[in-house]
Amino acid sequence: MAVPVVDPSLNSSSVAVEPVAAETPRRPRRGPSRADVLAIAAYALLGVLVCLNYWGDVQHRVSSHLPTDHSWFEWLFEHGAYSVRHLENPLFTSRQNAPDGVNMMANTSLLGVTLPLAPLTMLLGPQVMYALYLGAALSATAATSYWMLSRHLVRSRAAAFVGGAFLGFAPGIVHHANGQPNFVSNFLLPLIVVRVLRLGEPGRWRRNGVVLGLLVAYQIFINEEMLLLTALACLVVVAAYVAQRPRAAWERAGTFLAAVGVGGAVTLLLTAYPIWFQFNGPQSYRGLQGGVFHSWGEDLMAFVTFARDTVAGDEAVEQTIGLTEQNTWFGWPLVLVALIALVLLVRRSLPARIVAVLVVLFTIAAIGPKVRFDGVETTVNGPWAYVPDDLPLVEMMMPTRLSLVVAGAVGVLLALAWNALAGGGRPPVPAPRRPADEPAPAAGRRRGWLRGLGYAAIVAALLPLLPRPLPAQQIDPPPHFITAGTWRPYVPDGRTLVPVPIPSNVHGLPTLRWSALSRQEFPVPGGYFIGPNEKGEGVFGAPNRPTSTLIYATMDADRVPAVTDENRRQAVEDLRFWKASVVVLGAHPREAVLRELMTQLLGPPQRVDDVWLWDVRDRV
Repeated sequence: MAVPVVDPSLNSSSVAVEPVAAETPRRPRRGPSRADVLAIAAYALLGVLVCLNYWGDVQHRVSSHLPTDHSWFEWLFEHGAYSVRHLENPLFTSRQNAPDGVNMMANTSLLGVTLPLAPLTMLLGPQVMYALYLGAALSATAATSYWMLSRHLVRSRAAAFVGGAFLGFAPGIVHHANGQPNFVSNFLLPLIVVRVLRLGEPGRWRRNGVVLGLLVAYQIFINEEMLLLTALACLVVVAAYVAQRPRAAWERAGTFLAAVGVGGAVTLLLTAYPIWFQFNGPQSYRGLQGGVFHSWGEDLMAFVTFARDTVAGDEAVEQTIGLTEQNTWFGWPLVLVALIALVLLVRRSLPARIVAVLVVLFTIAAIGPKVRFDGVETTVNGPWAYVPDDLPLVEMMMPTRLSLVVAGAVGVLLALAWNALAGGGRPPVPAPRRPADEPAPAAGRRRGWLRGLGYAAIVAALLPLLPRPLPAQQIDPPPHFITAGTWRPYVPDGRTLVPVPIPSNVHGLPTLRWSALSRQEFPVPGGYFIGPNEKGEGVFGAPNRPTSTLIYATMDADRVPAVTDENRRQAVEDLRFWKASVVVLGAHPREAVLRELMTQLLGPPQRVDDVWLWDVRDRV
């Protein structure tokens, strides 16, 4: 999300933006103030609050809304630890989807986080690491947003605190905290925005370009989609500034472009091979099958609805307009306050005008291919009806996620509005003393009353959006056979352990966790990832083989179908493809029918520790 740089020497009626050069007087360097410390502490407490339900039993709880995503990211933390421990290429793994493996650059792998935190994952385990990082990422995003606002846009620390809190804990961000920590890991984005807006500084184009290139390269290993959204927002900000300050922009264009070139060169140098690997390495793909994400537009009613995970939210509304992600869900009070703030600020504040441009453009863009209103898809075309499904860079984007830029713009607007109420950051001028018995001037009383009303309106709009602890559900622990290492004599190097059911994006959530909680020491077939189909298009999970399809059908029907000799032949062929060593069935709601099915396919099992085991080494 793009943010303007304000000249602190100007009063609130003459705010200026310098996204291509900051000729503003620099504040003396100093350590964090008491207000800074209190703000960061408040953000940390909010981060703990959001993850509170996980900490009740962190080893055995996952997100109630996205349990498979939660388990996938636990697996990713262990992937980072495994890659460091075994000095393996982290861009690819064979520990899932054996024997083909998974292209980690072509998936949401969070390598910029999981690799540096590998020592902590080895020490604490992936469950603790997940919950710890999730709260820290939310808090860190709020903290860097607070720094950006307080150092580059507003003087009021309270204004920066309000804006930072919204940027870190907006309803759409907290929604993604349900199993998708990559979308709450936005702590680098405010730093990237600030650096973009300083690219035109005279004499600093090399330094600014290098720093921007380093930040962008790092963000690529955290979340490329949020980086793309930020780049689009920055492009709009710069274009809006050029349109309103063409002479100033022209004077600094050379410096700005030179810095952009340096930043691009640094980014390319650091990420050329990983990006090549993402699109051309093993198990890479081109777009998603059928462009499945392009239909996910934002419902117009979502903007004025309270999000599920806020204190004013109601889960029932998800049955109507909550069919996609809750990326806006501001609630009607905040929408009203934001509109009033824009009307009052846009005439005298260039940053507010740029925020208005962001809000309008990205709100329209987030609608998707068809306008949806209160859960009903209308016949009116949205902007994405004219966007090709295979357009490079945006082929994997969901239109609704463009509204995350709107959320960022609203956070900046809140800071601007609070700052204006606080006097716009103007240096205090001592007022002449007034006799104690002399009443205050009417104009002063009126301004004080209006200021109080403005503060109250902002607070009243934000209080219903305070996040609640994310809902969590209990999950059974892996079998003792897995956690105690009893599997080791049965799985030699080069062979796989085949859990029943086979892990997938629909079935097999517990068995995917077997891999994560055993430190990924054995590879498994299937999994939860995006890989290529026979046409090279991205699909979720591994292509089903006859045996995995039979297992899933048995689970869904809760009864064993008639098993034929052809089924038995296919089972052996599939086990050979998977390079299976043993087939393992642990405690499961469908344990009885699954054991009967596997017995008819492979013969009687052994009872080893707390699992049923079929040793197939002599057959495949």
